[in-house]
Parts: sequence; C-alpha cells; structure tokens
Amino acid sequence: MKQCWGEAPERRPSFEEIFHKFKTINKGKKTNIIDSMLRMLEQYSSNLEDLIRERTEELEIEKQKTEKLLSQMLPPSVAEALKTGGTVEPEYFDQVTIYFSDIVGFTTISALSEPIEVVDLLNDLYTLFDAVLGNHDVYKVRST
Repeated sequence: MKQCWGEAPERRPSFEEIFHKFKTINKGKKTNIIDSMLRMLEQYSSNLEDLIRERTEELEIEKQKTEKLLSQMLPPSVAEALKTGGTVEPEYFDQVTIYFSDIVGFTTISALSEPIEVVDLLNDLYTLFDAVLGNHDVYKVRST
C-alpha cells in the first residue's frame, strides 16, 4: 500500500501487481479487493491500538520512576511544586546538621562475603536508617 503513495508514478505498482498482491495475501481465495483492504486496515488499526496501549503503559512506568526519583532527591514540597509547574522559593534554615557515615571494616566484610550478601547488608542498613529519618522532620541528601 505504501508503494501506491509513491511520489514518482513510475515507481507505483500497476493494478495488475496490486491484484496479484491481494491474491497472494488471500492465499488464492476469490475475495473482493475492498473487503481485503478493509480487513487489512482493521488489522493495522488493531495493531496500532495495541502498540499505543503498550507505549502508554511504558510511559506510565517511566513517569512513576521519575516521580519516585524526584521525591527521593528533593523535599516533598519542592518535588510537588515542580511536578505541578509551580515556582520554588528558596528557604533559609537557622540550623543544619550534616551527617557523614562510614561502615567500619567494610573492606574486610566485602572481601569475606558474597556480592549479594554485601548488597543485602547495605540495603538493610540504609532501609533502617531511612526509617529512623522518616520519624523526624529530616530531609536527606545523599552524596557519593
């Protein structure tokens, strides 16, 4: 069908070639060309709908990932303002505490453990740390 739309008339298929293509598509059965075209258009439309649905789901998943990342990186009020297109006014704080953490013996622990054990240890440790922070009016900024 795309060949029929070609800019150069000499590159477009003839009616005989089109008829032969439809005959091949219909596996030799005698059918009306219009019916065949409508069937093909319905199939194409259905495929497009499936593709759009699939891409929409993928987009929604990526949107959720982006929102989660935004909420992890910024205070909730700032993240919400940015999501709604609002402006974020700078804030001033009288007091700030900076906390640096280190795991004593981490190199030795890592050397004696399986990689998944190290990942589980870090995940458990920082999950507990996040839970403690969640009970207080604290905003956490991670630094590597």
